[in-house]
Amino acid sequence: MMQARPRIAIAGFQHETNCFATAKAGLAEFEMADSWPAMLHGAEVIRETRGMNLPIAGFAAAAEAAGMALAPILWCAAEPSAQVTDEAFDTICGKLLDGLHAAGPLDGIFLDLHGAMVTESHADGEGEILRRIRALVGPDLPVVVSLDLHANISPASVQLADYIAIFRTYPHLDMGGTGARCVPVLQRLLKGGTLYKAFRQMDYLMPLHAQYTGATPGAALYAALPPLEEAGVLADIALGFTAADFPDTRPSCVAYGDTAGAAARAADHIAALFSALEAQSAHPMLSLQEAAAIACQPRADKPVVLADVQDNPGAGGTSDTTGLLAALAEAGAQGVLMGLFHDPQAAAAAHEAGEGGIFRAALGGRSGAVGDQPFEAAFQVVALGDGTCRYTGEMYGGGVATLGLTAALRLHGSEADITLVVTSIRNQCLDLAHFTHIGLTPQDFSTICVKSTAHFRADFEPVASAVYPVAAPGVFPCDLAKVPYRNLHPDVRTAPAKG
Repeated sequence: MMQARPRIAIAGFQHETNCFATAKAGLAEFEMADSWPAMLHGAEVIRETRGMNLPIAGFAAAAEAAGMALAPILWCAAEPSAQVTDEAFDTICGKLLDGLHAAGPLDGIFLDLHGAMVTESHADGEGEILRRIRALVGPDLPVVVSLDLHANISPASVQLADYIAIFRTYPHLDMGGTGARCVPVLQRLLKGGTLYKAFRQMDYLMPLHAQYTGATPGAALYAALPPLEEAGVLADIALGFTAADFPDTRPSCVAYGDTAGAAARAADHIAALFSALEAQSAHPMLSLQEAAAIACQPRADKPVVLADVQDNPGAGGTSDTTGLLAALAEAGAQGVLMGLFHDPQAAAAAHEAGEGGIFRAALGGRSGAVGDQPFEAAFQVVALGDGTCRYTGEMYGGGVATLGLTAALRLHGSEADITLVVTSIRNQCLDLAHFTHIGLTPQDFSTICVKSTAHFRADFEPVASAVYPVAAPGVFPCDLAKVPYRNLHPDVRTAPAKG
């Protein structure tokens, strides 16, 4: 029997796995703070995420307003990387299950998951999490889940969860809102309401830089959801994470309705829209030569933004590749700002040299990506920081990034005028604060280069005259026809059909 005040357990366990990266995510990576908070337990889950744009924060706020009693278990995330180690996965799952067992009688569960986790032993990480939870709580307890827009959803996850809500924006501006959307659905389930499910998987991959929801095809796909909701069907779309190499890597959609037929018709409608938009998912990238030519053009208005999309640490990149830096330096580009480069040794050397000091370093280039190598040069230290960076942009505003020892460096003795920010902890450059926290004003530069795929757009597009994705060496490949997939479903196309 449901308690007078529904008691809901909440937890989060997030990882986006790049199967083509090299460094795995161990327990320490989930325990540490980086662009996300450190691992949280018990009451910390609510207290330390309150007001942040995170699904678990959005759910908690909406659930409390709805009169639910919350039993927070844990929340953790690690920067995208190669597979999650078995030790980390089993340890965190163990903590989650122990917390659920100790929580006592529950009326429901909310899970803040990603949807693209691959572990050393489980290709479908989220499906395995849900399987273990169901083994503990049984088939009848309502379980609602939020997933990232880049989720690769398996049939098992759809079967094991009563409802799945998915982000609808990329950049992910609605993470908190997605968690909140789970509350009325959970209320419906708690009252004995029935949701009929429909699930469809698409037959082609969409490159991550083409998944930006401010342009076609993303904008057209997500515009289809509100009319379906007006017709009484709750539907969501996942565009997939192309570096998680397993059979369910692909876009998909879920639909929930009062009848099986209504849900199926909605899912079929979305699948047909995907087919109609397939050709528009091919988004070209600039070559290094083209990017250098654009950076060398005189500019009197807003800066141009060049996105080093294949070295995005938010997709498992090492954030230290030097292809774009080398191309701009060779071209003698002026007024360039670049970041964030993950190089703890260079950051430490800069702190040892002090502001104004000059030192030589072989910067970055340790990714192992074909064509990547360290960039050897002299650097002058422009500014130093401790790496505490309070986000100011819409996506992560209210949160704090932990960058470790940080330095702003300028090439010394070079014809090129390039300033770059070096950090000791990997972070995706998606917020202007990554530059302003160390005293740099991005708008003062002619060209801004960010190691990000699309999240940067929310904060950087308003100050930019144009944005271009660039194909530089990196371990997050965006030309999918060249990706050495081993476990992709044989019916899934890596290059879009021409229309």
